[in-house]
Amino acid sequence: MTESNIQNPLTLKLSWREKFAYGMGDFGSNLMLCIGTLYLLKFYTDILELPAFYGGVIFLVAKFFTAFTDMLTGVVIDSRRRIGPKGKFRPFIFYASVPVALVATAQFLDTGLGLTLKMALSMLLFMLFGLFYSLMNCSYGAMVPAITKNPHERAQLAAWRQGGATLGLLLCTVGFIPIQTLFLDNPSLGYLVAAMLFAICGLFCMWRCYSGVKERYVEIMPEGHKPGIARSFCAIFRNPPLLVLCIANLCTLAAFNIKLAIQVYYTQYVLQDIHLLSWMGFFSMGCILIGVLMVPAAVKRFGKKRVYLGGLLLWAAGDLLNYGWGSSSVSFVLFSCMAFFGTAFVNSLNWALVPDTVDYGEWKTGVRAEGSVYTGYTFSRKISAALAGFLPGIMLTQIGYIPNVVQSEATLVGLRQLIFIWPCGLAIIAAITMGLFYKLNEQRFVKIIAELNARKSAGAAPVDRPGTANAAGRRVKAISH
Repeated sequence: MTESNIQNPLTLKLSWREKFAYGMGDFGSNLMLCIGTLYLLKFYTDILELPAFYGGVIFLVAKFFTAFTDMLTGVVIDSRRRIGPKGKFRPFIFYASVPVALVATAQFLDTGLGLTLKMALSMLLFMLFGLFYSLMNCSYGAMVPAITKNPHERAQLAAWRQGGATLGLLLCTVGFIPIQTLFLDNPSLGYLVAAMLFAICGLFCMWRCYSGVKERYVEIMPEGHKPGIARSFCAIFRNPPLLVLCIANLCTLAAFNIKLAIQVYYTQYVLQDIHLLSWMGFFSMGCILIGVLMVPAAVKRFGKKRVYLGGLLLWAAGDLLNYGWGSSSVSFVLFSCMAFFGTAFVNSLNWALVPDTVDYGEWKTGVRAEGSVYTGYTFSRKISAALAGFLPGIMLTQIGYIPNVVQSEATLVGLRQLIFIWPCGLAIIAAITMGLFYKLNEQRFVKIIAELNARKSAGAAPVDRPGTANAAGRRVKAISH
């Protein structure tokens, strides 16, 4: 059956149950990811007693490694020829989530080994986590074009995804430390128990996503097209909207992860109340959730690019206000809410814009490669995450951080700069990049989809440069439900 035999893909509406199931996927993946983003560096420095510099090196090496495993995932996805009833992407979500949960828990195990062995084991576990997480999460993200071609429904899925991610981050922010502190006599056991509980919950959420979503437009590469890591890089550089999005996302994800990694240090040593982290997380993540719920209506009225830029400006303003007047608990929470409210629009639209670049790439080259485009994009995110994990470790060493003691005035100033000035500067760079160079607006996207449908109806897909393989041999498997 071809796409022309089913309902117009640009008007197909998804049920709220399917959107909820898709959102559960990022809720579950963030339960397993954010315990590492938020607390693993502190576990390294305070429990394993690794120097902060060593912790940064572990993040840097492991994240660079997983950047390439993302590329490998794209190759594996696009190479699939025999697509069974489970679909092209869903099997990876189901099977890879098991080792992700196991390794996410094992990362918080204190083995009592020597310094060198502890660092080697920590790096190995982090790399394994990244490998399996790539298989699970890249498949989850790349699945959107197979679910729907309706741009408004894609924005809805992006909002549900970001809503799930926000709730996962909120639960990790609010719930992890209270569980960990139940074991005051054995803090290392507290980290392990908390990690295990979050990983188990994350696993079942991923399975709920697997069972609740449907792949309607499964497209298989033509026989002559051989996916590879080089093609994933080409997918970025031959796709201008994707390249701009990658550069902007490099800045925004680094800013967001630096903020998350440092906030536990900031609340403990600058505000002298580590339990404030839970309250801050509750209110600020609540603001993110409100922002996520506003995304579809805001996009419909103003367009994706304007909403994205507005979110970046709110984010930068919140960080600047916090740096100047965020010395008290109340002002810190208030201005953090403002900044995180801005991030809701940015992070939601990152996922809504990527499927649009998939269609742009097909329109320009004649070959549709969800896996290569998506993992080319996530490559930039992993490079960003590598830098975001490495820089706090380096900077903590540079500002003279010493675990579990009263910090010097210079160290406290350094923590304030790390959590506010660095993210603010990166958000401004992202705004300039998107504002000046991102050209794929809603009107142009509608024309691209119309031309793609016309090509498929004609049985061929011309391309814009000689020597590029066309999509005439591509098989499209449209599944009607």
